[in-house]
Amino acid sequence: IGGLWYFLIGMFIRNASQMSYQQLLIRRALSGEQVSRFMKTDPVVVPDSISIRELVEDYFYRYHFKMFPVAQDGHLEGCISTKEIKEIPREEWDQHTVEEIATPCSNANTISPDTDAMKAISLMRSSNNSRLMVVEGDHLDGIITLKDMLSFLAMKVDLENQEEAKQEK
Repeated sequence: IGGLWYFLIGMFIRNASQMSYQQLLIRRALSGEQVSRFMKTDPVVVPDSISIRELVEDYFYRYHFKMFPVAQDGHLEGCISTKEIKEIPREEWDQHTVEEIATPCSNANTISPDTDAMKAISLMRSSNNSRLMVVEGDHLDGIITLKDMLSFLAMKVDLENQEEAKQEK
């Protein structure tokens, strides 16, 4: 029985050390990188004049994002998410426009292009948003997603592993 406990404790310590190592790799790969390196500069933007039904059909069901920026001529006016849509009964979707229910942007869903990527990940985790709008003043520069950052990270780790394997030969 004592050996079983040692085995379980060893497995716990092994898993904890692997997680710590993965966090270290992420920090090392992303630390010092600016958000502007990962952002998409051509985000899908919602016009404020369309109805809620058009928004749902043409944007939410088409692109599968939970939040969209609302902008006119590059100037960010707010954002709209599934949370605001859920508050309006479905039969009233044709009677309301995006402009009526869009919410102002906040520090929980916006970030500047020169922000450190690790800070962006921290903000995504604390605000439970997987997408952040990248803004300078009231101008929308782009969108950064957790998926884009993880894709970069996977590619960087893959390339570095290949380089290390070549050096070992």
